[in-house]
Amino acid sequence: MIVTTTPTIEGRPIQDYLGIVTGEVIVGANLFRDLFANIRDIVGGRSGSYERILADARQQAIEELQAECATRGGNAVVAIDLDYEVIGDTGSMLMVSASGTAVKI
Repeated sequence: MIVTTTPTIEGRPIQDYLGIVTGEVIVGANLFRDLFANIRDIVGGRSGSYERILADARQQAIEELQAECATRGGNAVVAIDLDYEVIGDTGSMLMVSASGTAVKI
């Protein structure tokens, strides 16, 4: 399935628009991972544990979006937008949402 941030797919005309599809993932942060990430932030460098969590959450949100597209009979999603939010009283959770338009090409 083609998934793109662009509104069209070059050389592949859109035959039918099937509506907006979304995928959302909320992940909690782990106390020990937070501790080590904070230490990493103090001494410098990138926080690999958070980068992996973010990449996994993004991939899961896109997979949910693709699954919703497939249930509508689509074979591509165009104009995808990815959003990231920190939520929860203490900001201990991360939400990744993906939305786009399901289409048939």
